[in-house]
Amino acid sequence: MEVKERILQKANDLFMRYGIRSITMDEIATQLGISKKTIYQFFTDKDEMVEGVVEKHIHENEEKCFQFRNISENAVSEIFVAVDENEEMLKAMNPLIMYDLEKHHPKAHKKFWDHIHRFMYKTIRENLQRGISEKLYREDVNLDIVCSHRLESAFMCFDQDIFPHNRYKISDVVRELSMLYLNSIATDHGRELIEKYSTERIKHLSHEQ
Repeated sequence: MEVKERILQKANDLFMRYGIRSITMDEIATQLGISKKTIYQFFTDKDEMVEGVVEKHIHENEEKCFQFRNISENAVSEIFVAVDENEEMLKAMNPLIMYDLEKHHPKAHKKFWDHIHRFMYKTIRENLQRGISEKLYREDVNLDIVCSHRLESAFMCFDQDIFPHNRYKISDVVRELSMLYLNSIATDHGRELIEKYSTERIKHLSHEQ
């Protein structure tokens, strides 16, 4: 792994665990066993590093979305796969990371939300169209309204006024909101699959414990 990639990976790990604001360039250098001068060979300041981490997340997220679509057997399955695959990441994520990004790194925050409103909107819309064609989602859904609602509700888990982080786990909120979304647009056959995949998940979790 190249030095720049190592720096971005370590910064990402620390940001995800402790939030962005609390992590300094000195801390990242110490964790990597390199000098801060080496970091500044690749990044002019923390803002540029945070932007690099966001770009890394964007690239990885796009790859994952394509993967989820390819390995899922239908539109409902695609949602379950995405939620399951992201659960471990969400469990390890410091809930303050989104606040830190918006408050202290506006350029990186804008890049992140541009990605959400462009790529993720397109991904949600394509899943809706897939589900409608498979007769798993209702044909009468307004695609624009439902896509926008899904985007906004997906990030409600970070809003402490709605879901205080000392009371709710982000991963639990995301799963519950995802199931509410699916049930709101599903046909009878779609709801049968939701029930099937939910039961299979519970059995899988019980076997792991």
